[in-house]
This record gives sequence, structure tokens and C-alpha cells, in this order.
Amino acid sequence: MSPQPPPALAVHQLGKSFGAHTVLDGIDLEVAAGSIFSLLGPNGAGKTTLVRILATLSAPTTGTARVFGHDLLHEADTVRRLIGVTGQYAAVDGVLTGTENLRLTGKLLHLDRAESRTRATELTDRFDLTDAAGRRAATYSGGMRRRLDLAMSLMGRPRIIFLDEPTTGLDPRSRRDLWQVIRRLAADGATIFLTTQYLEEADQLADRIAVLDNGKIVAEGTPAELKRLAPGGHIRLAFGDRDALAAALRVVDGQADPEQLSLQVPSAGHADEVRKLLNRFAELDIAVDQVTVHVPDLDDVFFALTGHPAESAA
Repeated sequence: MSPQPPPALAVHQLGKSFGAHTVLDGIDLEVAAGSIFSLLGPNGAGKTTLVRILATLSAPTTGTARVFGHDLLHEADTVRRLIGVTGQYAAVDGVLTGTENLRLTGKLLHLDRAESRTRATELTDRFDLTDAAGRRAATYSGGMRRRLDLAMSLMGRPRIIFLDEPTTGLDPRSRRDLWQVIRRLAADGATIFLTTQYLEEADQLADRIAVLDNGKIVAEGTPAELKRLAPGGHIRLAFGDRDALAAALRVVDGQADPEQLSLQVPSAGHADEVRKLLNRFAELDIAVDQVTVHVPDLDDVFFALTGHPAESAA
């Protein structure tokens, strides 16, 4: 039996301190090759510090990390050949054209001229930048600059791509365009390590999510697994008058809002559960005007784990 290939990323008890201040505290992570992994956390949680360490831009204080089996500290040159990095802010030279930015990146990666030209043409086409390739990057929209920045990180054909809050500052349409790009990269076999504050972004893209708060991983799993960690699922029933609300309270336990003439009943939101509840009211001639089902989402998970809401993606 052939040995199992190493994961794209394996992090064990990784820590980072600046003097007495601990930024990362014993991080354990494993990212499967070809997957999209999202690190979700509020500002100041340590996301960017972790990406800087994994991109060999900063050394950890404690612990180890391996990229496709290669040690981050002792095989740093090999690791750099395997990774691509896109930071929070586009590292694009506005004076240069899109093509010139890409070719400059190729030169820094020691690609020969022919390969740099070929790769630049491939990437401008892939990221829908062909028509703008000869224009100065300073004339690009925010979404175009982001796509160019990501294209630059792919010049060296990396096997794992670190995206540190790549959609920060983008309008909703540009954000969704970039999501499509990320999905295509994963479909082509790349491993994506995505940090974000946006719950919808992690939910839409990630195969697995880890929640980082105050330098610690406080939860990890698939989006569905994480949603099961949070309380708060309920059925909200609205009634036409106080008599109907009072009758409903005699049938089920729940939290009533007399001003809104509503009743909130704890529930996992399963269709059969909702149907049985409505049938019970119908049998007792209790008229329900409106039904709303709320199931726990990543916002509930984030609030339950960190004590505060995440950023809105709007």
C-alpha cells in the first residue's frame, strides 16, 4: 500500500508572542490538499499574523508548520516555491500596466522571459483582464485590482494560495465575482487558505472553517457542523389578536411578545416539526397569521463563540 500524501498544511501548537503579548496561542490545524479552508475571526484575532508565519514572512515563537510535508523554518525556500499570497490590500503597482505587473512578478520569481510572457497572457485571460492588460493599473476598479493581485500570486503556479481577507473593501458584485474566481482555482486543484471576517464568505466557499478568537482556535468543522454548535433555532408564530396568542400559549411553551402578537417556540426548524405544530393549532381552531423559521447560522455560531457579531458582508 502506497503511503498517504501529506496534507497541504499541517500546523502543530503554533504560537507567536511579541514580548509579553501573545498573539497566537497553540494553534493546531490541518488543511487537505485541494480544499478551501477558511479561518474566520474578528479584527485582532491573529489571522494576519498566522498568514504571515505560514507565508514565511515571520517566524513563530513556538510550534511547527509544514506545507506539503516541508518544514516552514528549515525548508523555507522550498515552501516559498509552493505558495502564493494575496494580502488584505492589493500589492499592485499603479504606474505599471496589468501585463507589466505580471511580468515583473515573473522576473522576481526567476521565470524566463518566454514563460513570463506566456503566463501573463494566460492569467489576464483567465481573470477577464485581457482588454485592460495594456492599461495602467491605477485606472483599474477595486475589483479589477483585486483580480490582478490574485493573478500575480499565481504566476509561479503555487499549490497552496493564502488569501488574507481578499474581499475587504469590495462592493457586493466584485466580492461575488472574486468568489467565482476562488471556486475555479479550487476546482483546478489548488488549495485555498482563506481568512475572512465575513460569515457569508466562509459559508459560501469553505469546505471547512476554523474560528479564531484571541489567538486560539475555539471551533473547527464543516459549516453544517459549526451551525449545530449554536443555540437559537426557533419558529416564530404571529397571530391576529391577543386571544389567539393566549390560546397558543396554553398549547405550547414559548416566549410571547404581546406587543407584536407573536410567539417564539424553540425548534430545530425541521419541516415535519413545523407541520405538526401548525396541524395542532388547526385542530384547536387557533388561527396563525404568519410563520417564520430561524435555524442557527454562522452569525449565531460566531456570536456564541466570540461574544460579538462578525462583519456584515454588505
